[in-house]
Amino acid sequence: MTTSKRKRSSNGGTHAPPGIKFAAVDVGSNGVRLMLARVIGNNGAPVVKKESLIRIPIRLGEDVFSGRPISKQTIRTLSETMRGFQHLITAYEPVDVAACATSAMREARNGPDLVEAIRAESGIDLEIIDGAREAELIAANVYGSSADLDRPLLHLDIGGGSIELTLFDGGERADSRSFRIGTVRLLKHKVADEEWGALKDWLRHLARTHERIIALGSGGSLNKLFRMSQVKEGRPVTYKQLKELARVIASYSYEERILQLSMRPDRADVIVHAGDIVLSVMKWARISKMLVPQVGLADGLIRQLYARHTAATSDAPARA
Repeated sequence: MTTSKRKRSSNGGTHAPPGIKFAAVDVGSNGVRLMLARVIGNNGAPVVKKESLIRIPIRLGEDVFSGRPISKQTIRTLSETMRGFQHLITAYEPVDVAACATSAMREARNGPDLVEAIRAESGIDLEIIDGAREAELIAANVYGSSADLDRPLLHLDIGGGSIELTLFDGGERADSRSFRIGTVRLLKHKVADEEWGALKDWLRHLARTHERIIALGSGGSLNKLFRMSQVKEGRPVTYKQLKELARVIASYSYEERILQLSMRPDRADVIVHAGDIVLSVMKWARISKMLVPQVGLADGLIRQLYARHTAATSDAPARA
């Protein structure tokens, strides 16, 4: 496939940029994302180069976590967004596309109907995935991070509707869990005490059976907390630093977080809940440090597409 952009070489000719192009759509509980990325093989260690990341603040969890179906207005907004994404995907010309929906769509009474409507209107084949699959896709980014896999590592992704946790031990996936504890769900006061208890029990078990666990975090709110900590990229942020940052953020009103801390409105109202979740996880698992490589579900989808593409091309019969 030829690309629309070409670079001029030093000898006066032109050549296509390296890598293979893919597109991924992540329909979350607090926002919808489109990632356009190029993957470069790099001798068996693929490197994902993000060329565009577009986020539209559509809060599907607003209705769903209050026990209502997704509203007609939200459906219209999501449908228009997906049509727009499809135009961008067509212009980008990726070799493959993947689209997934997570917690809010899993629980929405009209979720399956909405999936069919999106397919008919935009051509995007949206798959509603369960928590285990979501955790698996997010955890795929571990191998592309700077994490030290010689020690136990807990990968946590904080979303609007759930938290996905995957434990790696010796570089191998040892356990994976999904809990219905998310920032939008907390905002709506829809997290059961039993869910907190289950999370606490599981994490304390990890702390008893694994020593010196380090955390690897992802999710929009967690990425924002990391940037606000002013820790250098690639370095871990400590529990103590996050606790102090959470205290400072909580001292601001919702309006002050938007005006003085430069937060988007749909981030300013859930950021405190994100802090509560990550501090609880680190405390119960006895984790003192966390790496935040700024990756998420869309990155995992891109890596999955690349793996599928390379497997398909390697299995194809050689041309004469």
